[in-house]
Amino acid sequence: MAKFRKIVVVDYTGLTASGKEQLKEMADDVIFYDDFPADESEIIRRIADADALLVSYNTRITGKVIAACPSLCYIGMCCTLYSETSANVDIAVARERGIQVLGIKDYGDEGVVEYVISELVRLLHGFGPCRWKEQAYELTGQHVGIIGLGRTGLMIAEALKFLGARVSYYSRTRKPEVEQKGIMYLPLEQLLRESEIVGTCLPRNTILLNDNEFRLLGNGKILFNTSVGITFDMPALRSWLKYPGNYYLCDQVGMGGCQTQLSGLKNVLYVDRVAGHSAQCMDRLSEKVIRNIESLS
Repeated sequence: MAKFRKIVVVDYTGLTASGKEQLKEMADDVIFYDDFPADESEIIRRIADADALLVSYNTRITGKVIAACPSLCYIGMCCTLYSETSANVDIAVARERGIQVLGIKDYGDEGVVEYVISELVRLLHGFGPCRWKEQAYELTGQHVGIIGLGRTGLMIAEALKFLGARVSYYSRTRKPEVEQKGIMYLPLEQLLRESEIVGTCLPRNTILLNDNEFRLLGNGKILFNTSVGITFDMPALRSWLKYPGNYYLCDQVGMGGCQTQLSGLKNVLYVDRVAGHSAQCMDRLSEKVIRNIESLS
């Protein structure tokens, strides 16, 4: 097990009480912050003399921050690490300075799947403040297109298929093993045209839907987003939402800080919660964060 001099948990990561106790055994000094630093200067002040850092997806650890903290030798991301380009840590700079960066995955997907099913059922049936169409509809027979078929996207696709939806997907790479389960691959343009419900399950900072994509999607459709942050051009989404039969569904992370731009739109169904943050999710997150540190040589 690695033994650090000082670990700083720089923001609110969701670590459980048990996880925090285990972390205290891994360093001479462990400092916890349960808020979010306002700027880079505050981040640097918090971690300046730390040799290990834990951080959520909410706080950016830039090259400037890393360079200002010469003692750092480990950065633990308490969030999914999809790729260097989508990460909130400048992994390239960390690598140049010999700092190991590890992320986690597969910890909040179950709650996200439950959120998607719950919100779609409420909208289709009118169990909440809105109903998609004049009549109530089941998920059975609806054509749902999933854009991005990582673990979350696949779990959503399988759940929807179990409930009787016709499910197709688009991703950068074909997935023959998924297609054998009856989840069809479609090129993006065809998926947008043919789907009644579309979900984006993409890495952070991936903008895929612009004016042309919303034109292809057309009207009388539902768009949901499980990504961390927006997956669309904001003016293009606002223009699409002018049609009252179109709906956008997202949780706190899917909103990506764009509440102001979308406020007052009745066809934006926003849940001011992080869909994946259940008690079980935080248990899994904490276990994986600790396991990453234990794996260090």
